[in-house]
Amino acid sequence: MTHDHDHDLRPTRAQIDAALNPPPGRNGGDLVVETLQGLGATTVFGLPGQHALGMFDALRRSSLRYVGLRVENNAGFAADAYGRITGEAAPLLLSTGPGALTSLPALQEAAAASAPVIAISSQVPAAGLGGGRHGYLHELRDQKASFRDVVKSVHTVRTASQIPSAVSAAWESALTAPHGPVWVEVPQDVLIAPTALPVVTAMDATPRDLLPRPELTAAAAHQLCGAERPAIVAGGGVVRADASGKLRALAERLDAPVVTTFGGKGAFPWEHPLSLQSWLEDRHTTDLLEDADVLLVVGSGLGELTSNYHTFEPRGRVIQIEADLGKLESNHAALGIHADARIALSALLETVDTLAPRAVDGRRAPVPSGTERASTLLAKVRERIASQDLALEQKVLAAVRGALPDDSPSFWDMTILAYWAWSAFDARNPNTMHSAQGAGGLGYGLPAALGAAVADPGRPGLAVSGDGGAMYSIAELATAKQYDLPVTWLIVDDGGYGILREYMTDAFGEATATELARPDFVALAESFGVPAVVTTPGTLREDLADSLARSGPSVVVLPALLRMFAPTHL
Repeated sequence: MTHDHDHDLRPTRAQIDAALNPPPGRNGGDLVVETLQGLGATTVFGLPGQHALGMFDALRRSSLRYVGLRVENNAGFAADAYGRITGEAAPLLLSTGPGALTSLPALQEAAAASAPVIAISSQVPAAGLGGGRHGYLHELRDQKASFRDVVKSVHTVRTASQIPSAVSAAWESALTAPHGPVWVEVPQDVLIAPTALPVVTAMDATPRDLLPRPELTAAAAHQLCGAERPAIVAGGGVVRADASGKLRALAERLDAPVVTTFGGKGAFPWEHPLSLQSWLEDRHTTDLLEDADVLLVVGSGLGELTSNYHTFEPRGRVIQIEADLGKLESNHAALGIHADARIALSALLETVDTLAPRAVDGRRAPVPSGTERASTLLAKVRERIASQDLALEQKVLAAVRGALPDDSPSFWDMTILAYWAWSAFDARNPNTMHSAQGAGGLGYGLPAALGAAVADPGRPGLAVSGDGGAMYSIAELATAKQYDLPVTWLIVDDGGYGILREYMTDAFGEATATELARPDFVALAESFGVPAVVTTPGTLREDLADSLARSGPSVVVLPALLRMFAPTHL
C-alpha cells in the first residue's frame, strides 16, 4: 500500500559514491557548516572563541561567507538586520559562556521584531553538560536556560550525528511564522572530534504556511463589509509577510484609513489619501481608532507603543490577524485570526469581494469617507506639532529623508531623532526602516546597518545613533572598514543620554547620570580609516547625501540638542 506522502528515499549513485568516500580532515564543525549550506545559508556572522574553534575552522572548508564583528551583541544585531532584509535565517556563530551571554540583548531584539536568527554556540565538553560544576573555562550551570526565555526554541547537541537534525529543526523554527531567533549549542569536544560521517547534503526545512481558518475569514469579512467607520492598524507582520500590496487593496476596497505601527513602517504608502501615517503617540490618532466601529489589526499585538501606552480603549469590534498565537487578544478582546498576514489579507480581500461585489460608497454617505477622516486627523496632528516650537527637529528629520535614497534601508538606535522618526518619517518602501523599538536596547543602529549592507551591498545604508548609543557599537567601525561596507553613520551628539535626560527632567525636575564625556567622533572615525565630517542642521542634507554616494563607510556627526514633541497619552 502506498501513500501520497511517501517519498523515494533511495540515494542516487552519485550520492552513494559521495557518502562512501567522505573527504578527510573533517570534524563536528564541518557538520554544522555543511548543514547550514544544505539549508541554503550563504553568509554567517559571529565571533570566534576557544570552545568554538572547531566550528570556525570548518568555515575555511566551506563556501559560506563569514562576517566577523567585534562584539557578540553587535554580531547579533547584524544577523538580525540580515534576516529582516532577506527574510532568510541568519546564522550567528558564538562561543561559550561570556561570548554567548553577550549576544542576549540582540537576540531579545530579534525576538521582539520577529527576525530569523539561528544562533549556534559552542558548549563545554559533553562531560560537563547537565548542571555539574566541572571547572571548565566559560562553564555555566545551564547555559541554555539563559536563552530559553528569549529565543523561540533551544536545541542541545550531544553527539556528532545529532548536529544535522538539530540545526535543521532550529532553522525551521526560526522561519516558521512568526519568525524569530533560535538557539543551538554544541559541545567543544563534539566540534573538534574527527568525523567519518558523510558530507551533509541538501536538507528540506521548509516551514508550513500558517493559514487562516475559513469560518473566521468569513466572519471578519462580514463585519468589515458592514462597517461605517472601519480603520486598519498595520504592524510589522505586514512588512515581514510582504503583504503591503494586499493591505493597500483591502484598505481601498473598504475605504478604511490605515495607521502603521512603529514596527510596520512602510507597510502602507505614507502619502496615500487613506494614510494616517504613524502618529501613534497622539491622542487624535487614538481617538480615531477608538471611534472605528470595526478595527482591523494586522500583524500587531497592540502593545505599549501601538496602544499609546495602553490608553487605547476601542469601542467597536476588533479583528486581529496575528502569526504569534500568544499575542492574539493579549491586550484587547477581538475576533482573533491566527495566520500569516499575507495569506490572511488575500483570503479576506477575496471574501470581501464575494460578500460585497458592488461599491459601498452609497451606504457610507451619512458618515465622512475614509479619506476625509484621514485628512482631518493629519491636519490636527500638524496643528499640534506646529504649536510646540519644534522647527529644528523637523528640519533635521526632513534633511535625513531628503538625503536618503528611497530604496535605501535605515537603522535607528534608541535616540531622540529615532523617536521622531517612528512617528514622522516616511519610509517610502516596505522593509526599509528598522529600529530597536522592539526590545529597546542601545547600540543597534550601526551593526544592523552593516548586516543589511552584507545582505545587499548595492544599496547604501544609513545608521542613526545618539552619542550615548554610538559608544555601544563604536568598535564596529573596524568591521565597516574591514569589509568596506557602504554604510553612513549619523551620530547626533547632544552630550549625553538625551531622551533619558528629558524623561528625568520631566519626572523629577532635574536629570541624574545622563551627562557623558565623549570622544572626538571625527578623529576617532578617521583613526579607523573611515572618513568623517561635522555637520550642521543647515548642511546636514548635503553632507549626508555626499556620504551616502561615497563607496565604503563614512561618519557624519551632528552636534545638536533635539527635543521630543509633547506626549498626548497622559
